[in-house]
Order: sequence, then C-alpha cells, then structure tokens
Amino acid sequence: MARTRHVIAFAELGRQDVGSVGGKNASLGEMTAHLAGAGVRVPPGFATTADAYGELLDGHGLRGRIEEQIARLREGAALDEVGAAIRSMTLAEPLPPELRAEIVSAYEQLGRDEGRADPEVAVRSSATAEDLPEASFAGQQETYLNVRGAARLLESVHRCYASLYTDRAIDYRERMGFDHLQVALSVGVQTMVRSDLAGAGVIFTLDPESGFPEVIVISAAFGLGETVVSGQVDPDEYTVFKPGLKDPELDPLIDVRVGAKRRKAVYAEHGLTRTVDTSPEERSQRVLTDTEVRLLADWALTVEGHYGCPMDLEWAKDGLTGDLWIVQARPETVQSRRAASTLRRCRLTALPGTPLVDGTAVGEAIGSGPVVLLDWPVDLDRFPSGGVLVTGITDPDWEPSMKRASAIVTDHGGRTSHAAIVSRELGVPAVVGTGRATHVLHDGQKVTVSCAEGGRGKVHAGLLAYEETETDLAGIPSTLTHIMLNLADPSAAFRWWRLPADGVGLARLEFIVAHQVKVHPMALLHPERLDHADRCAVDQLTEGYLDRTRYFTDRLAYGIARIAASRWPAPVVVRTSDFKTNEYARLLGGRPFEPVEANPMIGWRGASRYYSDGYREGFALECRALRRVRDEMGLTNVIIMIPFCRTLEEADRVLGAGIDSISVAPDSFAAVKQHVAAAQPARYGEGRTAPSGTRWPQAEQPSPSRQ
Repeated sequence: MARTRHVIAFAELGRQDVGSVGGKNASLGEMTAHLAGAGVRVPPGFATTADAYGELLDGHGLRGRIEEQIARLREGAALDEVGAAIRSMTLAEPLPPELRAEIVSAYEQLGRDEGRADPEVAVRSSATAEDLPEASFAGQQETYLNVRGAARLLESVHRCYASLYTDRAIDYRERMGFDHLQVALSVGVQTMVRSDLAGAGVIFTLDPESGFPEVIVISAAFGLGETVVSGQVDPDEYTVFKPGLKDPELDPLIDVRVGAKRRKAVYAEHGLTRTVDTSPEERSQRVLTDTEVRLLADWALTVEGHYGCPMDLEWAKDGLTGDLWIVQARPETVQSRRAASTLRRCRLTALPGTPLVDGTAVGEAIGSGPVVLLDWPVDLDRFPSGGVLVTGITDPDWEPSMKRASAIVTDHGGRTSHAAIVSRELGVPAVVGTGRATHVLHDGQKVTVSCAEGGRGKVHAGLLAYEETETDLAGIPSTLTHIMLNLADPSAAFRWWRLPADGVGLARLEFIVAHQVKVHPMALLHPERLDHADRCAVDQLTEGYLDRTRYFTDRLAYGIARIAASRWPAPVVVRTSDFKTNEYARLLGGRPFEPVEANPMIGWRGASRYYSDGYREGFALECRALRRVRDEMGLTNVIIMIPFCRTLEEADRVLGAGIDSISVAPDSFAAVKQHVAAAQPARYGEGRTAPSGTRWPQAEQPSPSRQ
C-alpha cells in the first residue's frame, strides 16, 4: 500500500494536482515548475495534501459530526451556529502526528534553502474546489502572514483547516451546489514577501469591468495586498496595452490613475495584520515605477499564455530586497465566461438630476430599492431581498447579504476590491469608492444605482424608471460602408469593444480636457496670471507633478490611448480641442486667457487658436500628447483631425505650429516659449481682426507677495 504523502514541495506540483492540493497551491506549483525559466518569480514553499486533511476528519468521528451539523443547517438551524460548532470541533481534534512531523521537516528544509532558521512564512488555505473556471471560491478561507517558528506554523495550519467552515464558505458552497464533505483543504506554506515594507496588489489579464482582452490591469497599494482585495483603500491602477509589450522600444502603459491609498496593512503579532495611516508622501506617490509595471505585465502575459485563459493574479514587492513576486494565480471567472456576441445595455428612461453620490462603476446595470445601511454583516433575515447595501467596505463575510441586494454601494475600494469582484460574479451593479455614501445616504431611503452612464457610477434619489435591452451582435448584418463609432469618454471606451465597428470616426479632445484634465492648458503654462484661489486649485489638482505641463500631457495622452487601444488596429480619428471661448473660460484657470465674444460659435476656435499667440503654447501640449500616443505608445492608428479650418493658408499655419511644437524635446519646452509672446494677444487669430463685441481679459499683474 502506497504511503500517504502529507506534504509536497511546490516544485513537485502542477495544475493537474488540484484534487490533491487545491487550486491555489496547484497553480503555485505549476508556475514554479514551468515558468521560472521565463523569469516569473514565485516564492518557494510547500503544501499539505487533501489526504492529510482526510486523516484529520477520520479521527474520532469528526466527519460524521460535521455531517450532522450540515443536516441541521438544511433543517433550518442558523448558519452562524452551525459554522461555529464545526470550527470548534475541528480545532479540538489534534493534527495527526505524521502530518505534524512532515510539516516541521518541510519548514526546516525551507529554512535551510533560505539560509536562515525559522524563516517567516505565509500560511494560506487552498480548497480542492477553489480557483476552478466555474467558481472562484476566492477569499473563503483564512490566511496567516509573517508566521515564524514551528509551533506558530502548526497552529496556523490547524486554524486554516477550521476555516473551511467559516460562515461565508458554508454559504458559498450551498449556493454553488458543492458537497461540503467532498471539498478538502490543503494549506500552502510560502516564504514571506515583506510587502508590508513596500507594496502589493492584484493583476487581471483583461479589463475586469468590460472584459476587453487586449489590456492588463494592475492595482497597487502600499503595504500588504489585503487592503486592495478587501477594498479598504483606493489603489493605484495601471493599464498596459498587450500589443505594446511585444516591442521593447514602445511604452505600453496607456493609463495611470494614482489612488488615495490612505491606509496600509502591516504585520502585527501571531500572523495577524493591522492597518495604519499612510504618510502624505505615500498618498501622492505611485507604488510602482514604469519599469516595475512592465515587468509585472510581462509576467502576467506569460502566465496567461501558459494557462490559455484570462488570469487573476496577486503580486507583492519585497521592501527589503526590492524584488517583485507572483504570490497567487487563478483563472478569471466572470468576464471570461460572458458571451462575446451578446451586448446587454441598461438605460435610465427618467431624468435623474444631480446624483447623491458617485464612485467607480462596477458592471453596466442599474438597480434600485431601499437603502440598507450597515456597519457589519447581519443575519439574512435582517437583510431584505432587493435592498441596496450601503457600507464602508465588504469582505467574504458579507456575501450572503450581497447576493440578496439589488445594488451595492461602498465608501472605499477600487475595481479589484472584494465588493467589485463579487458584484460582477453576482451580476449586481455596484458603485465603489464613493468616499461618503455612509454619511450621505440613510436607512430606508429609496434610491436608484446606475452603472450605465460611463466609468462613474451614480446613486440617484428615488426609484427611477429604466430599461434593459440585449442585442445579439452575431445577428447584426455586415455593411459595405464602414461603420465607425463616436466616442468621447475614455473611461467607457472598453465597454464597446464587442461592437462590430470599423474604428472610431470622432474622438473629441475637449471632452478629455474637460473631464479628465480639468484645467486650461495656458493656466499650467502661466500660473502667474491666475488669482490666488485658482492657483491653489491648480496646485491641488497637479499635486505630485514638478512640471505641471506634464500633468496635462499625461492625462490627455492616457485618455487618447484608451480610446485608440479599444479599437486597435482600426483607425481612430482624434479631433484636437474645439472648445468655444466661453467653454474654455469655464475650465479651471481659463478666464484670464479667453476673450468675451458676441458669438463664440463662429469666433476664436479650432484652427485659428492653434497658431495664435494666445494659445500656441497650449496647442503645443496637445501635439506633445498626440506624439506620445503614436510614437512612444505605438498607437499609430490615431489619425488627427484639425477642426474649424477656414482656409488652406490657415491649414499651413496650423501644421507649422504643430511641427514647431514637437520638434523640441519635452524637457526643452522653454525654447519654444522664447518665440511666443508672453503678454496678452495683441491681435485676434494671428492677423484676423476681432469681431465687434470681443473683449480680451486684462493680464493680471502679479503682486510682490506672489512672486
């Protein structure tokens, strides 16, 4: 009779071993054995087996006693009572002696391999039904970090076994139709990555919101990764264009969003963690450099290629060594299962008015009902079916209530938080990271939660009427004429990737400027002309940028790139800014630079602005952003349109201004400014007489206190 193996090293495991060590540990073994040669770094470790867990259950009739408790649950016993009873029985049952001995032996060997006694390790649960394509089971069992010493390790392993019967895990298996006694638990023991001293986060090899497959999305926060997964923080988010990774000369990073990151998780005693405030410097800084983002994206693409399906990974950076590591990998289980040929769309049919709160939209649906404002999970009989769950953050303990909700709203979290991931799996709309929902909304209030209005989800007062439609894209007839989209909102660009369009016929820069840049470009170039209030507002908006013009080109380039990437390699026509003077004046810091016109519709707009003294420098920033998208990011499908060009002579002047603006290196932009008048424009449109009724703003003379 073959000897039972209680412990197996990661290097001996592969994805065929899910039944023995669970999805999480099998995947770590698969990457250790097959992807190390491709440079993917996985912390070494070992896993206990399902057979070892079976020996625990067979001791003193534990299996039968668990069956009795499950029967009680199905007869109407309270979930929390049943879960507590099973966990108590499991912890009271001693670990089998052979299992204890093999765990200690493997731990000591890990220490020898690492060159130190009693190394710190992470102890993670891995159920044998976990990380399957049809069910993720993510976050259902416990993890213990920074565990040191054999005694602490054995205690943590025992507690992981008991966590197979947390309330959330029992409920999830009941909902997914899994037999509780057919699910075993393996425990992975992995060398600890000191991400408490650096950062950690999550990687999706598709856009987690839309399922757009040509990007890799990386979330990052300082400290341990649990704050990102739980939604305790608003993390950084980096979007990488997969085709751009193929050329080492290109910059594939097409979007960067720096999150608030107000908290971080660090180690506490006994394998537990605690959260502390981040410093002001950390909140304004990026967690990852461009080089680190590219390395993680390269690894993620390698892992996806090896598995042959979209992946959901966790990464960590060691603050002592600076090394990056992949610490978990599982198949993505939501967007990858959606039918690519079906487009579902929701639309409000009533005018909503000003939203009560807004945040990051999760899903593209709409839900409504009474607000159920909670600080912690409650019994199911206290959560009404169809209520709108409003809380600070969620974790797996909330899932029984979440599946009864018509919508979910949280104060904190991003697109890869627990609330976002579970909402997508359930098909429930969610608005996360509102910052203040628990303070603005009140219990019992009737609201409508809409995630159908772009990247920002909104909570509206009242039960608003809406409609849902579903379109079979496979049934749309082909046409001889090219059908192209009009796109304005970069945050929603990926949403339409399934549409059988031939490109983008019009992408308007003014929408990106108004909603993502939010400041007049000349205000960044000439802050001395702003009043005190506007100058302070610009400082706050561009916090973290030593060069404020880089803020403008970054935000503009990222917006253009998202739209261009969404249709690659089909053509995307990008129209340079075509604000009218009254619209430009409404931008932050815009009034000192815009005339008051009697008829802005036919006034100083489009081409006439670009070569004039009053906006030439601003046009240069637009050109820099466009050059970055085409030349540095490699999105050469971008075609530039110049609006409101009245004559061929005007076209030549625009082209000349554009060539001048990009012929100088970005760090030498001062050279361009030398031949541009710094005072107010003396002539309107470089040679055209201003129409009657036009009044130029007077240049502000800086006071001595502002110099």
